Amino acid sequence: MKNAYPVILSPCNSGYVVYIPDFNINTQGEDVADAMEMARDAIGLIGIELENQGMELPIPSNPVLIERETENDIVTLVDIDFTAYRKQNDSREVRRSVTLPAWLDFEAKSKGVNLSEILRRALVRELNISDR
Repeated sequence: MKNAYPVILSPCNSGYVVYIPDFNINTQGEDVADAMEMARDAIGLIGIELENQGMELPIPSNPVLIERETENDIVTLVDIDFTAYRKQNDSREVRRSVTLPAWLDFEAKSKGVNLSEILRRALVRELNISDR
């Protein structure tokens, strides 16, 4: 799922402090580009954690309604593709129990078939998604 969330970049001595109101979190960056990257990463991390907990992601606020605290603050949008972010950053392996007939298990073992790899490819095909 793709979204764009408003962020507020506030200049500081070491770059920019970034506030992400829809998630009520802060991060920081050395310059504007770094601050935007750090904001995207913070949104991605908290977003996939919310999804893992079965919670809804917040609906992005209207950036026009976001108030700046000082005239130097920058209100802008940071886009995030949560599906791509998860794919890129959550590559840990998980164990799943699979049931299949004993004769099929025997044949697969005797031929040295990697069941995990076959299941992964089949799921990618079945879900019509890219694993890249």
